Amino acid sequence: MASTVLKVSTDPSVSQESRDSAETAKIGGVSASDDVSPDSQNVAQSSLRPQAMLFATLALAGGIVDLWTKHAIFAWRGLPGDRGIHWVIEGYFGIETAVNIGAVFGIGAGKGTLFAVISVVAAIGILTWLFWFRAAQSWWLTVALGFVGGGIIGNLYDRMGLWWQSGMPEAWRSGVRDWILWQASDDLQWPNFNIADSLLVTGAIMLVIQSWFFPPVSASAPTGDQPDAPIAHD
Repeated sequence: MASTVLKVSTDPSVSQESRDSAETAKIGGVSASDDVSPDSQNVAQSSLRPQAMLFATLALAGGIVDLWTKHAIFAWRGLPGDRGIHWVIEGYFGIETAVNIGAVFGIGAGKGTLFAVISVVAAIGILTWLFWFRAAQSWWLTVALGFVGGGIIGNLYDRMGLWWQSGMPEAWRSGVRDWILWQASDDLQWPNFNIADSLLVTGAIMLVIQSWFFPPVSASAPTGDQPDAPIAHD
């Protein structure tokens, strides 16, 4: 019995076969179980379609709601100065039409055209980041940037002067319509804003939360794989 066991363990062909099989399985440090089929690759490439649909829905819905509310409020209350404040909560929250010739909340007055160009560049950057660099794999980022996209659409429409009519002040041509008034008191008033501004700020806050509390996992993080067993040699 002992001689038979010795013969099997020292058989050159068996030993060489074992080594060849082990080496083949470890080529490039990838085991056979790690092979990716063409079907799996196709699934990975098409996996961002749900995120793309969500992003488009949020961006378009946000833009439409913003533009509709602007049109409705301005049709009801008129141009800035036509009518006074309509208070929803007396002294704190109301509706007052205004035209912002700056950026969000009145920042950068007089630079409307510049902000329109920045908006277009930002929109291109968002789409590239989400779907070229695949940041849309994160649903949180997809929602956040969907809100930002809705804000860009709503304010860019106004920046391009598509609402402006002959007879209005020329400075309004690249201005944005605002109508939400919020204040703590007569001396502490927040600049008038609109739905698009709210979407932009909400998206920005979500991005900050993502950065602080949900940072991306480092590619070098341990995967938990067990080390390969050493290959025995004669």
